[in-house]
Amino acid sequence: MVKIERSFPAPVSLAAEAGKNNGSYEKPDVVARLIKDFHNKCYICELKNLQDPQVEHLLPHKNGKYQERKFDWNNLFWACGHCNGVKNQKKYDAGILDCCKIDPEQKIIFRLKQNNIELLSQMADPDEETVRTIELIREVFNLKNTGLRVYKSDMRLKELQKEMNLLFDNLEKLKENPKSELVLRKLKALLRREAAFAAFKRCYVKEHLSDYPELRPLIF
Repeated sequence: MVKIERSFPAPVSLAAEAGKNNGSYEKPDVVARLIKDFHNKCYICELKNLQDPQVEHLLPHKNGKYQERKFDWNNLFWACGHCNGVKNQKKYDAGILDCCKIDPEQKIIFRLKQNNIELLSQMADPDEETVRTIELIREVFNLKNTGLRVYKSDMRLKELQKEMNLLFDNLEKLKENPKSELVLRKLKALLRREAAFAAFKRCYVKEHLSDYPELRPLIF
């Protein structure tokens, strides 16, 4: 999960749809804007180019019980079906980090260790939203209570491993040739917030900046 810059003003269809009995928050202007703002990746797991995208509510509207949330542009996020399904548990109803307002990288340490993810709070006494966010991201990579969730969790871990291996390969090339413009361009692309699984890659570089000081401008 990385910081997202949400664009404003809100898509015009939201106000019109909010006044209807069966209004939709998934009109083309909403979907197009979410794809652009969220770089067509799930804001929770960071899988990119989603095959099962959904317009997700940060705070649930509970089938219209909280009507003010249903069409609130600030409450609409771009997510994959897997993460949206995992998040649809009562324990997450109170909310997770709003990555459009708070930089998750300042709250959470994202690591891939021994073929598994490790998520830690940056703070000794984390706030409840950070704790819930950590638990949710752990679950979307590890929850295997159904056959489909075994597949979807494993697939995300494998895609994360691929991206991390791309990062490691290019970091090795950088060591061999620190002035290679081609390698630096590849690393810049891998470390952009728009990239898949950017939080994990950026965290790794942050924790190894003494080995790659030339990458500091790409992280901060």
